[in-house]
Amino acid sequence: MRLLLVLIVVCLLSACEREAPPVDAPLPVDRVLGPQPDAGFTRATQPATLQFPADHGPHDDFALEWWYLSGNVYTPEGRRFGYQFTLFRIGLRPGAPAADSRWRSNQIYMGHAAITDVSGGRHYSAQRLSRAAAGLAGAGSQPLAIWLDSWSLRGGGEPFPLALAADAEDFGIALQLADGEKPLILQGEQGLSRKSATPGNASYYYSFTRLPTAGTLRVGATAFTVSGESWLDHEWSSSALDDDQAGWDWFALQLDDGRELMFYRLRYRDGSMHLYSRGSLVLPDGSTRELTPALVTLTPESYWEAPDGTRYPVAWRLAVPEEGLDLRVKAVLDDQAMDDAVRYWEGAVDVTGSHTGKGYLELSGYTPTREGG
Repeated sequence: MRLLLVLIVVCLLSACEREAPPVDAPLPVDRVLGPQPDAGFTRATQPATLQFPADHGPHDDFALEWWYLSGNVYTPEGRRFGYQFTLFRIGLRPGAPAADSRWRSNQIYMGHAAITDVSGGRHYSAQRLSRAAAGLAGAGSQPLAIWLDSWSLRGGGEPFPLALAADAEDFGIALQLADGEKPLILQGEQGLSRKSATPGNASYYYSFTRLPTAGTLRVGATAFTVSGESWLDHEWSSSALDDDQAGWDWFALQLDDGRELMFYRLRYRDGSMHLYSRGSLVLPDGSTRELTPALVTLTPESYWEAPDGTRYPVAWRLAVPEEGLDLRVKAVLDDQAMDDAVRYWEGAVDVTGSHTGKGYLELSGYTPTREGG
């Protein structure tokens, strides 16, 4: 996995400093989640009975894992912000490291954090990297704690309330997430999310789709008291994408009628929808309906071109006729690109059309289209 080589080099050059140096050539995600896992890592092949609270924590026998949170929050005056916070655990090799030094580790942690200031028209992002040694980074399940230096996600129960903290030079996030009315949602087949027909090209994946959220966001030197709703995903895998897959377009939408919609459109390299694209519609009572490519129509409606020439589809028509949904999903700000060790677009969106709402959109695997990008 080429990402691991990038992370190792970055950590060695920076001594795993608190703020990672810029990476000259960010990797598209299809070169990160390749089909060949390192020998010895466990692969997701069968539905499993997930056990909580233990499975809220780390799964070190898998090569890659992430805890992802995003949300739309507002000040009492109505000023809107989007936020994204992800902690990644990357396994360098399976098994425990040698015990001859407290600095040895077989795990690296990477954090991505971002704020979209909708009124200010600006997107802020930051990245951190560290080895999981000497207390610099790590994770545990009881109580839930994932940390990377001062960045952290910590649980006060099983696992709620959750406390999220991330601080960078020009922004900061300090939020509390409470348990919502919606239950934990097991994505795919009882939590097994298959990405192709190849055995093991899958992940274990669950979501909390609507979590009451309150706290403080900092932009520059100004702190804002905010409240709103968040989405939490936890996913772990040792291999996800096949050779013919370029990336995905992932939608996490909270509709004002009390439903939530998650759908990831896996893309063939020609841009068409892969047969293993999947999603779920969560009803107001917490029950779910599976979404497959036969049920969902996704059409890009407008694009934003990044400075490197990458064109991202930032406005979409998403239709699920059987559910009476004909939605327009549009970025609240075109430039919400994340250009760190891995290149992708991640941002807050508005939902209009047959139903209204808000949410987050992730666009991965897109590459520059002009020479020199």
